[in-house]
Amino acid sequence: MKNLLSNKILKPLLGLAAFVIICGFLARYLTDSETLADYAKNNPDTAYGTEDGESTNTQNTSLDKDTSHIDETNESFEIDEDKNMSHEQKELTNSSNRVTYKEGFYHEPLTDEVKERITGISYPVSATDAQGLAVPAINLLAEGDSPAISYTDLCYVSVLHYDFNGEVQTGELICNKKIAQDFVEIFYELYLNEYQIEKIRLIDEYNGDDTASMSDNNTSCFNYRVVDGTSSLSKHALGCAIDINPFYNPYIVYGRNEDGSDYISPAGSEIYADRTKNFAYKIDENDLCYKLFKEHGFTWGGDWNSCKDYQHFQKVVE
Repeated sequence: MKNLLSNKILKPLLGLAAFVIICGFLARYLTDSETLADYAKNNPDTAYGTEDGESTNTQNTSLDKDTSHIDETNESFEIDEDKNMSHEQKELTNSSNRVTYKEGFYHEPLTDEVKERITGISYPVSATDAQGLAVPAINLLAEGDSPAISYTDLCYVSVLHYDFNGEVQTGELICNKKIAQDFVEIFYELYLNEYQIEKIRLIDEYNGDDTASMSDNNTSCFNYRVVDGTSSLSKHALGCAIDINPFYNPYIVYGRNEDGSDYISPAGSEIYADRTKNFAYKIDENDLCYKLFKEHGFTWGGDWNSCKDYQHFQKVVE
């Protein structure tokens, strides 16, 4: 009876034991002798994973993944931001030579785009070089002559200003690089005090015509030209002079006309030649514009004797 029971019990147990041994051998063989402990060590996410799939013992791995996700998000945001940047913002980012004094007030060397705008108009060219321009040149040098100033001596200046309606506008100037910093500082102070200047545009928008610019009360600086009524090169030709609100602050030469009367430019501004009168936009010794330019070492055409140029400030540069 005992032998019968032993046979009924032992045989199944022995068979089970043999099955386990065979399975263990096959498992070791198929996994290159990797134990469960080895598997758990090499595959922690699977071995110790929770029901929601997050690892309980791999915090560093999770942090790395999160950081990678954040970096990708930021990169995508920067690309989108660049697409939305304005032309001026992109120039500010890309121009390593730009000097920004305050937001909206900067100066930089002339770009190729600016050179193209002024060449043959406010900046002179030879007749030979003029043939390659997209637009007809109106400012030609005599054969064999060269400009008294080079592109590299000039700067492009951008400023903000209040117009006659009290609205903020962006103005642009070209000047000698040695007074560019003076300009951004002066115009920034004028801006803070809401000093009104009707227009600040490149003279090239008037085809280099100084009279047309003055008649439109445009404030401008560089223009390669001679002094009105003479053959002498103007300080404007060197980018060292600026005319502010010129229609209200005319240029006057006493007794220059044939009948002995005073020459007043621009035409129509004769009423503003009498500086004893009070009127808006008049530049005199009490004016903020006058004070700021004088503080920066400029001289004023209103102080001249044989003529008066109330719009005009200039500075000698070395």
